[in-house]
Amino acid sequence: MKYVDEFRDSALARRYTEAIARITTRPWTLMEICGGQTHSIMRHGIDRMLPDGVTLLHGPGCPVCVTPTESIDRAIAIAGEPGVILCSFGDMLRVPGDTGSLLAARARGADVRMVYSPLDALTIARETPDRQVVFFAIGFETTAPATAMAVAQAARDGIRNFSLLVAHVLVPPAIEALLRAPDNPVQGFLAAGHVCTIMGFRQYEPIARSYQVPIVVTGFEPVDLLQGILACIRQLEAGRAEVENTYSRMVRREGNQTALALVSKVFAVRAQRWRGMGEIAESGLGLAPDYADYDASIRFANVASPPALPSECRAGEVLRGVLRPFDCPAFGTRCTPERPLGATMVSSEGACAAYYRYRGRSAAALDGAASPTTASTATALEAAASPTAAAPAAASDAAVGVPA
Repeated sequence: MKYVDEFRDSALARRYTEAIARITTRPWTLMEICGGQTHSIMRHGIDRMLPDGVTLLHGPGCPVCVTPTESIDRAIAIAGEPGVILCSFGDMLRVPGDTGSLLAARARGADVRMVYSPLDALTIARETPDRQVVFFAIGFETTAPATAMAVAQAARDGIRNFSLLVAHVLVPPAIEALLRAPDNPVQGFLAAGHVCTIMGFRQYEPIARSYQVPIVVTGFEPVDLLQGILACIRQLEAGRAEVENTYSRMVRREGNQTALALVSKVFAVRAQRWRGMGEIAESGLGLAPDYADYDASIRFANVASPPALPSECRAGEVLRGVLRPFDCPAFGTRCTPERPLGATMVSSEGACAAYYRYRGRSAAALDGAASPTTASTATALEAAASPTAAAPAAASDAAVGVPA
């Protein structure tokens, strides 16, 4: 399949790995800002293919994971109101707040529904005019345009029983917050290609300059990720700090202008709380004044959420890259996908879920299999790749400059 199998080509992946090893002269710590990239890294063993000293950390790249517990508890409280239908994405329903989860609220009798798009929630509102339909809107720049479209359509068509509980977040301010942290270990970033498909990457350029950190836009397949890692380490070894786009088949510097225009019309930038990171200025989206009638936090202002309770979940430290999932005492024992303590074990993009699925249930199991050979990892790639796939020009040695 074009642009899939060729980016899982094991021979090409091996060449990139060898090129990374040749140019690496000192330890480097990189962070990918995407849960989908984290799962790809774990699934294909990319972190194990890298030379000693090159460390990959997993950042706040899962929108379900970074949604704070108070937002979840607010959604649960609203879902419990008479006449309310609460809609959100599948993973969000299982994430525990301090009062349980939306799935548990449904078991108690609340009308909580999984949808694949905010437009699905709008359809439910059209079909049930006697009920209040609330969409719990989460996600990065990637999903914000679809949410904006749903609100714009509701306003255009005069649908008054539809509203949003908004928890959309923006990636660049979170990267800056990580870089400002005194315990920040990150020297280079792999930026998420789907986010940059919408927002472009101009916003990253002042961050790279100010903090002297390379930011490389990359995709999600093994060759994509290895391209990005190679580009990032090249910059670090050369003392450069620039924004580089290795996902040019999808990403342009200016992004998707139509989508950005719709988002800027419907939403206004605001401060937002992130799980494990606290409040970050200008890192979230809220409905603009012209669309305030569709704000569920205003419509249900009288619905009180319970106070926060302590938890042994250390997802916040995992999201900041200062703790690996298997370093959490609860990982694989008191916290599993079946009985999760926090969002990073629930979400299909969560780092803890990735480690649990692809690396086993305990730190001991992980340590016992910590250093497979590049050849053995390449065998796994070969199993996932088409045996006849040829690398496209965008992934060829000449196109990306893999050292000979």
